[in-house]
Amino acid sequence: MQSFNFKCPTEIVFGRGAEEQVATKLREYGASHIFIVYGGGSVVKSGLLAKVERILLSAGFAVQTLGGVQPNPRLGFVRQGVRTALAFQADFILAIGGGSVIDSAKAIAHGTANPGIDVWDFWCGREKLTRSMPVASILTLAAAGSETSDSAVITNEETGKKAGLNTPFNRPAIAFMNPELTFTVPKKQLVCGISDILMHTLERYFTSCKETNAFTDLVAESLLKNVMAQSKVAVENQQDYDAMSEIMWCGSVSHCNFTELGRAKDFTCHKLGHELSGRFDVTHGASLTTIWPAWAQYVWRDDVPRFAQFAERIFGITSGSDEEKAQAGIKAMVEYFRSLGMPTNFTELGIGVQDKNSIAYLADMATAGDTKKLGNFHPLDKAMAIEIYQLANH
Repeated sequence: MQSFNFKCPTEIVFGRGAEEQVATKLREYGASHIFIVYGGGSVVKSGLLAKVERILLSAGFAVQTLGGVQPNPRLGFVRQGVRTALAFQADFILAIGGGSVIDSAKAIAHGTANPGIDVWDFWCGREKLTRSMPVASILTLAAAGSETSDSAVITNEETGKKAGLNTPFNRPAIAFMNPELTFTVPKKQLVCGISDILMHTLERYFTSCKETNAFTDLVAESLLKNVMAQSKVAVENQQDYDAMSEIMWCGSVSHCNFTELGRAKDFTCHKLGHELSGRFDVTHGASLTTIWPAWAQYVWRDDVPRFAQFAERIFGITSGSDEEKAQAGIKAMVEYFRSLGMPTNFTELGIGVQDKNSIAYLADMATAGDTKKLGNFHPLDKAMAIEIYQLANH
C-alpha cells in the first residue's frame, strides 16, 4: 500500500428531513449572510427552495438567492454569482441541487473570497487558491459526490474548455442528505448519476499501483456491487427509500477519496469525457459511459490480472483464462451500462460519428496541445487519446 494523507472534514447530516436542520447547523459555523445557489425550476416547483428560505429567515439569517445553474456548470454564471455574493456580503454559500450546483457554489465561494482574481485563473493554473469561504449543500441528486469531494468542474463557455480543480478548499463544510429529495429526479438524471458514481470508483480501481490494497479493493468492490444491485430497485421504483439511501451514500463515499487510499486515482475517462461535454454539452455521466468501453479495450492488456479480478469479484466470472475473464468483465460492464440506457459510443451519445479533425481537436484539448499525459494506468499522449476516441467513434 502506498503512503497517503486523508482528510475529509465534511459534516454529514443524513436521513429524512435532514434539510430541516439547516439553520441550526449553519449557525454553528458562524454564518449570518447565506447566499443560496440553485439550478432550474425543480427546487422551486417542489417547494424545497421556499422551505429552506423560510427556515433560514425565521432563524434571523439574511438570505439572497441565485438560480440558473446548468448541467456542465458555466463560468459565466459563476462570475455573476461572485458579483452578487460580494454585493450581498455573503459569508456562507449554500447549494441546493446536485453536482453542477455544488461545483458552482464552490467556485463562487473561491471567487468571493478572492475578489481581485478572476475565478477561472484558479481553474487554469494561473493563480493558486489559498483561501475560500464555507460551502454547504442540500443534495437533490445522487451522482457527482461533490458534497464531500475536493474537486469541482467548471466549463468556460467562451473557449469550450471544461476543467476540474482539486484542492482541499473544495471540501464543503456540511452536507444535508435526505434521500427523499431524490425521489422525483428525471429517470435520465437518475441513471446518469448512478453511472457517475460507478465511474468515480472504477477510475480509482484501475490505476498503476501494483502494491497490495486489500481493504481498499474490498471497499471499492463492495461499493460497485451495491450500487449496481440498488440501481435495479431504484430504476423500477425511485420512491424506494432504502435503495435511494444506499445510492446517495455510495455517491458521497465514491468521490471523497476513500476508495483510492493507498493508490492514486487515474481519471483518464473523466478527462476525455470532459472534452465531449465541453464541445457537445452532453451529460457528464453519459460522456463517461461512452469513453469507458473504448478505454478499457485499449488498456486492459497492461494489467490482465487486475481486469480478471474485476470480472471475478464484480460479475462472478470464474471460468477461462485471465485474458478471457478480463474480456468478459469488460463486456459485462458495458452491458450493464446499456441496461440503464446509457450510451457506450458516439452514436448512442447522440453526437454521431466524428471526422478526423473533430477527433484531433478533442485529443488536443484533453492533452493541452500534447503537453500533458492523461492518467497513470496507461499514460496517454495525444496520439493515444485519438485512438481511444476513435474506438468510441461509431
